[in-house]
Amino acid sequence: MSHRTRVLVVDDSDFARVVISREISSDPEIEVVGVAVDGIDAIEKVKNLRPDVVTLDIEMPRMDGLTTLKRIMVEHPTPVIVLSRLTVEDAETTIQALEAGAIDFVPKSPLANSGRVSLPTGRLIEKIKLAAKVDVRRMALMAKRNRLREMNGNRLKRDLSGMGGCSLPQKVVIIGSSTGGPKALCELVPDLPADLPASLLIVQHMPAGFTKSLAKRLDQLAQMRVKEAEAGDSIEPGRALVAPGGYHLVVNSDYTVSLSSMPPKHGLRPAVDVTMEAAARAYGSSCIGVVLTGMGCDGRDGAVTISRSGGGVIVQDEATSVIYGMPRSVIESGRANKVVPLPEIARQIVEMCMQPARL
Repeated sequence: MSHRTRVLVVDDSDFARVVISREISSDPEIEVVGVAVDGIDAIEKVKNLRPDVVTLDIEMPRMDGLTTLKRIMVEHPTPVIVLSRLTVEDAETTIQALEAGAIDFVPKSPLANSGRVSLPTGRLIEKIKLAAKVDVRRMALMAKRNRLREMNGNRLKRDLSGMGGCSLPQKVVIIGSSTGGPKALCELVPDLPADLPASLLIVQHMPAGFTKSLAKRLDQLAQMRVKEAEAGDSIEPGRALVAPGGYHLVVNSDYTVSLSSMPPKHGLRPAVDVTMEAAARAYGSSCIGVVLTGMGCDGRDGAVTISRSGGGVIVQDEATSVIYGMPRSVIESGRANKVVPLPEIARQIVEMCMQPARL
């Protein structure tokens, strides 16, 4: 029999612990090796039980989920799936958790008149299996190296800022990401200069409510302005728009955006392909596509369209990706102009922005 994924369930609710444990244990490929009632209990059990994956509640007594996560990543790096309520406060904490190293999250929904919550355990099982394949020790080591690089005078930012101001025609950069994307975006977007001669459109696979918190966090970190997109927003250099959860972000011929409720693509809304294809129609060779970490093939068709329009395509390499599905699909299409580590993507974006558009 093949190895079963060993899971530690962490939640202060007796009800949640029972429901989560029972449901994920119903999958023959998963084994619940223990439960923890709070963060302090969780850290001790991660140390002793050595689970393959931890499911972690955000709101807990004694030690909250975010503090617990940070300690796990330092003391015993382990893939973590965060469980989050659909509230503004929890959404913001969830973004911080993803930035701190959580692989993914599953939202909780309140049950009417019960004081309890329901969990999409099918999605949780899927994400547990995916998380078990991630080498978080390697990712933690790379993150440490990136922090050391930033401490060395932020040379990359200064170099890029020196390249920024120019009178080249405006370009648009579409960045697509999924699993591992929030953390990657929190590293990439702050490296781009405020005077970049391009606008950014960011499509991260996330449900409604969480994309607003992602945009808010990126705006705090970035040198340019970042906001969740609204219908009619203009596409402007030095500004990034984040596709809101539940809507496709569409680029119009007058260089504004609209939000579409048309059917999901690849089961996703927003989908990277929809935004890339619309941007390529509007901007032609002045369009740049960037595909970051994520599962599946979203971004492949869009990258093909951008390439056929004369634009450029940049792909995150395997070594720095949490999940290499989306980047690999673009590479296999033969349309990737550059395949580079995450810390080098900002430089590649600027260099492409400095090149004149092909006629």
